Amino acid sequence: MVDPTRPHPRITQTETPGRRVDLKSLKGAKLFIGPRVNPNQPVPLLIHFHGASWLVEQHVARYLPRAALITVNFGAGSSAYRKPFEQAELFQNLLREAGDELHTKRGWASITLSGFSAGYGAVREILRRPEYFALVNNVLLLDGMHASYSPEGKLLADGGTIQASNIDVFVNFAREAVAGSKTVIGSKKLLGVGTITSGGAAAGRKTFVVTHSEIVPGAYASTTECADYLLGQLSLKRESKLASGPMGMQQLSAVDAGGFHLRGYAGNSAQDHVDFLHAMPSWFGLAGVR
Repeated sequence: MVDPTRPHPRITQTETPGRRVDLKSLKGAKLFIGPRVNPNQPVPLLIHFHGASWLVEQHVARYLPRAALITVNFGAGSSAYRKPFEQAELFQNLLREAGDELHTKRGWASITLSGFSAGYGAVREILRRPEYFALVNNVLLLDGMHASYSPEGKLLADGGTIQASNIDVFVNFAREAVAGSKTVIGSKKLLGVGTITSGGAAAGRKTFVVTHSEIVPGAYASTTECADYLLGQLSLKRESKLASGPMGMQQLSAVDAGGFHLRGYAGNSAQDHVDFLHAMPSWFGLAGVR
């Protein structure tokens, strides 16, 4: 599909000042450290899965200049992002190596996972491990939460259902975000990755932001269908909200409950999908990224 009705502006590629390190613990992972990152203070860490590194670096340098960034790119398909993180120690090693490269003195202030499109596969696999679930503060999904139909390939309109095991970890994270649950962290060392230090009122609180388009893949559940399933499990309902969105997007709906936020947007074209990556900073505030 091609959409000629909305502008779909694109950010121009430029070289963002900062230091870049290809991380050895995970091929395809790159650490970006902007000039305003201070390793003598607790550092917010954003790990983003899928999407041009230069673009996410621009976003972070402009809107989160004190945060360190890891971008991870494996190519197409959620399984490409899921499979590496089936290794239990991989996420821990990634955090440790990034901390060593940054020479952090006081550890991570917060840990945020962000996934665009297929990148949700890595986010889901990381959260499936209870120790990492507890460690992650914020999750941001950019038009990226899918599931299989059950039976496979049978659409909801034909009597199929969403494969619950594909969504349950997101339901659990959303429940904690809705409840505003807090994990007392203080100066406690976790998982051998350094000190996670409370960095303010939002520290320890889960926030979860889900954004989606109206794209219908057909062979598996769409981001809209998965969002609807998630809301059903939480007993939440959408509020119709017609408004101009970022980058010329058209917002259709919203849900705000505690630290859980959902934003639904119009569009079923490839351009509508890519809009989410270019508009990523619009949801940093909702996601609790500081």
